[in-house]
Amino acid sequence: MSDSVVSVSGATREQLDRAEDHSAHNYSPLPVVIESGAGCWVKDVDGVDYLDVLAGYSALNFGHAHPALVRVAREQLGRLTLTSRAFQHDRFAQYCEDLSRLCRKEAVLPMNTGAEAVETALKLVRKWGYDVKGVPPGRAEVVTCSGNFHGRTISIVGFSSDPDAYTGFGPYPAGFVSVEYGNVDAFESAITDDTVAVLLEPIQGEAGVLVPPAGYLAAVREVCTRRGVLMIADEIQSGLGRTGETFACDHENVTPDIYVLGKALGGGLVPVSAVVADWPVMRVIGPGQHGSTFGGNPLACAVGSAVVALLETGEYQERSRRLGAYLHGMLRELPGRHVAEVRGRGLWAGVQLAEGMPSAREVCERLVARRVLAKDAHEGTIRIAPPLVVERDELTWAVEQLADALAE
Repeated sequence: MSDSVVSVSGATREQLDRAEDHSAHNYSPLPVVIESGAGCWVKDVDGVDYLDVLAGYSALNFGHAHPALVRVAREQLGRLTLTSRAFQHDRFAQYCEDLSRLCRKEAVLPMNTGAEAVETALKLVRKWGYDVKGVPPGRAEVVTCSGNFHGRTISIVGFSSDPDAYTGFGPYPAGFVSVEYGNVDAFESAITDDTVAVLLEPIQGEAGVLVPPAGYLAAVREVCTRRGVLMIADEIQSGLGRTGETFACDHENVTPDIYVLGKALGGGLVPVSAVVADWPVMRVIGPGQHGSTFGGNPLACAVGSAVVALLETGEYQERSRRLGAYLHGMLRELPGRHVAEVRGRGLWAGVQLAEGMPSAREVCERLVARRVLAKDAHEGTIRIAPPLVVERDELTWAVEQLADALAE
């Protein structure tokens, strides 16, 4: 990136150079080195304040250092942080009850990261397929969608349609079939006697905040029920208030068989993820068949319960609905010569740049110079997903900076 877009010097330059020398180059971050944050704002090592409208890809739905979450985490840090699942601890039962209630499900399998949770769900549905549905051993199939992003493990990148994700990492596990996202007929046509589940994002985030056609999720739910296939909803980015409902599936009154959760479940403080289902599915996993040293640890459970408590007030869902409508209204007023389309729901938007515009990466670099932190999704889409604690005037200012950056 040239200094004509963002001038990088001082402590920021030093930190970037040191990271370049000693960290793997699996990311290409924007030239900002953050040292502190509160709410929607962060400060870099040179004392510059930025409005964060990425929110850790929805991991920071409640903002940086939310006081209620920090208070719980600090208290728990001084009491107990880890036992492993070799023992029970006093936060575990409460957390599982709380998250089950939020999801309107019966049981929780706690993990740490989103990719771990997706892998857990895949193991769970395969085991269900063999033990309950009667699929012959070694033949279980899971239907996935083109354009998906579920993580970076070997099995997950094996059914990705993004060459950057899968090139050079094979061979890949078998048992996955990919169909067009948003196409119910393609999904049903892919189902065989060996199909155990469909794995989908209610809104595809990494693909550019793609919202499927109205009725798609409900139709998938109906097909799954009729054909004896489990529906897995990856709500890692779309869930926990981001779209104006607790879950993106709620917009179509759809309840999947399995929720996969992460990111905001840890409140931006600790990695927390989970698979949530009813007992007819969850009970197929027995002792020794799955686990994690840190999964369901006391600190994670304490923070996770506090996150559920915030969501059960309904405040954050309401803020996302109200302020999301305002955000989308402003974004749709941007000139057509700059913006071809605005997609999304609630406080989550994908701004598709018009033909002939600079890359989304370059526009995000221009935004850094204007003290706004956003990120590109592929070459032509800018993702905007501020913390749900954002204020109306902050959204106004952010879109004004975007309009200025687009016109540069």
